Amino acid sequence: MTFTPGVRLGVYEVAAQIGEGGMGQVFRATDTRLKRQVAIKVLPPSVAGDHDRLARFQREAEVLASLSHPHIAGIYGLEESDGVTALIMELVEGEDLSRRIARGAIPIDEALPIAKQIAEALE
Repeated sequence: MTFTPGVRLGVYEVAAQIGEGGMGQVFRATDTRLKRQVAIKVLPPSVAGDHDRLARFQREAEVLASLSHPHIAGIYGLEESDGVTALIMELVEGEDLSRRIARGAIPIDEALPIAKQIAEALE
């Protein structure tokens, strides 16, 4: 399955890709049943058939499901459809920290609140 605008995964309608990392691609989508915006994280097609990667993805879902903190995106579920396994997560608006860092040094008055939020989430 190729994720492009308008593609559906269960009740979720994909709007756009919003991120990509070593462990997956992230898409903005609409939960058509509950009428809310969500983030959908899927394994890239190049590793989707790897049993070890799928197991790590499952563990990620289980860990996220066990956490509840205002600075950690919540997980709504794990979807499997047409050979695709996806995490359905809370959509957090705003700039990705890695993009902010790539723009240059973060002033201390901006960095301290970010560091505090990260430390509280890790606690």
